[in-house]
Amino acid sequence: MKIGELGRATGTNIETIRYYERIGLLPKPARTDGNYRDYGPQHVERLTFVRHARGLGFDLSDIRSLLALTENPDQDCAEADRIASGHLDAVERKIARLQSLRGELSRMVAQCRGGQIGRCQIMQSLADHTLCAKEHT
Repeated sequence: MKIGELGRATGTNIETIRYYERIGLLPKPARTDGNYRDYGPQHVERLTFVRHARGLGFDLSDIRSLLALTENPDQDCAEADRIASGHLDAVERKIARLQSLRGELSRMVAQCRGGQIGRCQIMQSLADHTLCAKEHT
């Protein structure tokens, strides 16, 4: 299949496919007599893996490591578990930061529901973060 077909089959932008080829996440395909890229089922499978991993937030280096593990399917999966566990820890830290951010923003919004900008608690809190910290600790 041509690059456009691979893109449609996997929901991937053509430039992204070319980028993944350049950085080695996707193997370079054979070329047709007309010098078009000729992708096969292994490209669809690999690109689907990469897209799913990216959708779960794995960075490219982790995806590269996970793909390398697929080269030896009989090996122990401890390394895959280590990579996924590390990513889960990072996601949990992000969630905690986002929950804290949500709480802070909720407090700011609750303090101000109208009035003039000169006396707006949101604007004052943004200008002086200690106002938020003092009022809500």
